[in-house]
Amino acid sequence: MSDFGSDNQAYATLLISIYVIGLAFGPLFLSPLSELYGRNPLMHAANLLFLAAAVACALSVNIPMLMFFRLMLGVSTISLGGGYVADMMEPERRQRAMNVWTVGPVLAPVVGPIAGGFLSLKTNWRWTFGLLSITGAIVLFGCFLLLPETYPPRLLHLKAARLRIATGNQRLRSKYDKDQTPVQLFFLSIIRPTKLLVRSPIILIVSLFLAIAYSYMYLMFATFNDVFAETYGFNVGQTGLCYLGLGIGCLLGQYTLDLFMKRYMKKQLAENGALQPEDQLRPLAVAGCLLSAGLVWYGWSMEYRAHWIVPLLGTGVCGIAITLFFLAVQTYLVEAYTIYAASALAANTAVRCVFGVTVPLAGPPLYNRLGLGWGNSLLGLLALTVVPASVLLKKYGRRIRNNPKFMPEL
Repeated sequence: MSDFGSDNQAYATLLISIYVIGLAFGPLFLSPLSELYGRNPLMHAANLLFLAAAVACALSVNIPMLMFFRLMLGVSTISLGGGYVADMMEPERRQRAMNVWTVGPVLAPVVGPIAGGFLSLKTNWRWTFGLLSITGAIVLFGCFLLLPETYPPRLLHLKAARLRIATGNQRLRSKYDKDQTPVQLFFLSIIRPTKLLVRSPIILIVSLFLAIAYSYMYLMFATFNDVFAETYGFNVGQTGLCYLGLGIGCLLGQYTLDLFMKRYMKKQLAENGALQPEDQLRPLAVAGCLLSAGLVWYGWSMEYRAHWIVPLLGTGVCGIAITLFFLAVQTYLVEAYTIYAASALAANTAVRCVFGVTVPLAGPPLYNRLGLGWGNSLLGLLALTVVPASVLLKKYGRRIRNNPKFMPEL
């Protein structure tokens, strides 16, 4: 902020949160277009927008310019990974594929502050965006060269078009062809995530589950710098390393969940002859208990100023829980809404990002009034509500999902 001659704290907070605002609303309208034009055109366009926005952020000359292009960075971060998994993987292999894909979304908020903290010690904030520009350019050209189109309806549409040209038979159509005009298909696509969110209670419920974990993660991010700097006298680089607790917990969560779900899926397949999307919800009850325990551990160890490793271990438990939440919900949505996985994940992203922006704002007042111990205990108590809710959803989710009242026309 000092580079722009301002000490306005509201601007500083908005510069951080405006990215998440873009992340909430960009995928809501852009991701479903991949179900109309295919995955690749949207992926290439989003990568190009990300690169342009990162370069513009690095070259920003005032706060409004930086805010606008930070917003564009968020808008360009569309939710297509789950869509690619749904396109290419059979049901019994999707959980592991989702596990690999979520390494990025789960670890990025952890690795970013660590890298940024040490980068800011050696250079200035512009090089943070410079590094994003370099990596963005590599990803853009890598996708252009190596990434194939995978969306089955788009591939069939292109095949039908080639056959019409080759045979002269204009009646050849893809089985996904809805006989609607391009304008109708466009508007049908961009409103699909909103329809799913409003008309399908399943998507809203599981999105709220993940929103709880996601918002708690950002609440810890928002308070780490002040809490660890004031309690232990850490500098910027050392404070950045405090994110390692969450990061290591996330990796442990991914590894243990992969081992458990591999065995659990084999058991379900042997007993029932088929897998159901609700099978993916099994880890949520454990995740709710772990998140609650981790928050209490972190909060009270900070309250009593225990050695710094103790609260970091508590954040590690939270990291395990957050990964279980993320993988269970995301994989469930991919399994339940395969063809429209991108839209379902976009709706989920919008909900969790709204919580990710708003809930951390309550952190400082909460901790000022209740302290770190009781404040985190209250958050842990709220996290426990996921446990009975997830058990009920696993039992009745299929019935709700297949109820005609809750199946919007897509």
